[in-house]
Amino acid sequence: MSFVHLHVHSEYSLLDGACRIEGLIEKAKELGQSAVAITDHGVMYGVIDFYKAAKKRGIKPIIGCEVYVAPRRRQDMEYGIDSNIYHLVLLCKNETGYRNLCYLVSSAFTEGFYMKPRIDMELLRSHSGGLVALSACLAGEIPQLLLNGSYEQAKSKALEMRGIFEEDSFYLELQDHKIAEQRTVNEGLLRLSKETGIPLVLTNDVHYLTKSDAYNQDVLLCIQTGKAVDETDRMRFETEEFYLKSEDEMRALFPDSPEAADNTAKIAEMCNLDFEFNKYHLPKFKVPDGRDAYEYLTELCLKGFKKRYGEGVEDIKKQLFYELEMINKMGFTDYFLIVSDFIAFAKGRGIPVGPGRGSAAGSVVSYCLEITDVDPIKFNLYFERFLNPERISMPDIDIDFCINRRAEVIDYVKEKYGADHVAQIITFGTMKAKQAVRSVAKALSFSFAEENEIAKMIPDELGMTLERAVKLPPLKEKYEEDERIRQLIDTAMALENMPKDTSTHAAGVVITKMPVHEYVPLALSK
Repeated sequence: MSFVHLHVHSEYSLLDGACRIEGLIEKAKELGQSAVAITDHGVMYGVIDFYKAAKKRGIKPIIGCEVYVAPRRRQDMEYGIDSNIYHLVLLCKNETGYRNLCYLVSSAFTEGFYMKPRIDMELLRSHSGGLVALSACLAGEIPQLLLNGSYEQAKSKALEMRGIFEEDSFYLELQDHKIAEQRTVNEGLLRLSKETGIPLVLTNDVHYLTKSDAYNQDVLLCIQTGKAVDETDRMRFETEEFYLKSEDEMRALFPDSPEAADNTAKIAEMCNLDFEFNKYHLPKFKVPDGRDAYEYLTELCLKGFKKRYGEGVEDIKKQLFYELEMINKMGFTDYFLIVSDFIAFAKGRGIPVGPGRGSAAGSVVSYCLEITDVDPIKFNLYFERFLNPERISMPDIDIDFCINRRAEVIDYVKEKYGADHVAQIITFGTMKAKQAVRSVAKALSFSFAEENEIAKMIPDELGMTLERAVKLPPLKEKYEEDERIRQLIDTAMALENMPKDTSTHAAGVVITKMPVHEYVPLALSK
């Protein structure tokens, strides 16, 4: 390991980063780089996909985030002062670092959101353990001070940052994207390093994979900002240097500072975070009078059994005890108590609850607890389709609540287990074939009539892709004959299926043993 990219924006830096995760890992592999980082803007949306893709290809994943830092306190939200936020790159060395980064990113949304999710120095001081920090791009606080000619302030800030993080865990970030301002900053950073002993690290602010992808990323920025490519007064990257460069290309940028490139590998060796999957983090159900959870579940089931089946049905009771034993053996006693409890709450409040869907309807326990209203014995349903010791997986109980009153059930769960133990699941809106064409058409200044005409040539079929659509008439003829339309389709194809925005999943709610941010970072929904 001799050079590693530590400042990389994936497709989850929404409508800004154009590095698709699979392509990023492939490119790093192709360049002979044995590790790569993910540092999306203010979020960690892509971390798990990135981790799994990297591990699959034998690349070491380095988990990080380029956080936004408030100029004052995260609670301060005065326009003009607090809208000038700074960037800072944070990378996880270990599980402590991951937990701290999750906490920082979550707090940035839940406490510091003002235009962007923001942390502050107070949060950083209390949650710096297990993290490596890099001074970031031109938008970092130290580069900004250097640009403004405030060298002594920059030096003071650099020393403060070094003091916040663990030993050898703060670096001054050298970048060269052929931007004039970076030359000024780099001179200051080299001087700072010489005077303070704070080490340098060489990075490229990667937003796309190859130089030829710069155009597609520029269109992506236009989609984000609602501008057109040919507009002069808009946000744009000054050069086409923000790609995943080879080690030789990177070292050639600073031939007199080889240690800055060497330090990328040193940092990569420090970062050893591994995720443990397939482990359950179920909350404990508070059993009345502190009784044993399994005894209490059995008691509830027998009470429900009497109501559902009456007396003298020993063969069904035998099935009930078989299921209870299996549930207990697999460690899901609390799970059934939790589910039956919030369903009982809903029914007690007159909130309509569905009769049960999927494999859960095959369980006598579910039926006796009134989780489901379908008798599995009557309909010859198999419990083993629901829970099976040969295939260890969470019981999957699909529950339908009345959409108008579903929030009451979620509020009850939050009250019972703690609001910080409950969260809804995020979902990502992606640019499907038609939307990709429409979005790119706007960015390329096509008229609405033209945009409409081309979009209507894409068949309204489930799973339709531009690759398929372009082989079908009349789009095929247009694509082959008209260079302008060809550019539109090619660009749309490059951006197709990229995530563009977030929303709350229609169904998924998570309840965790520890606060949710101990496992995953939180974002604030609209």
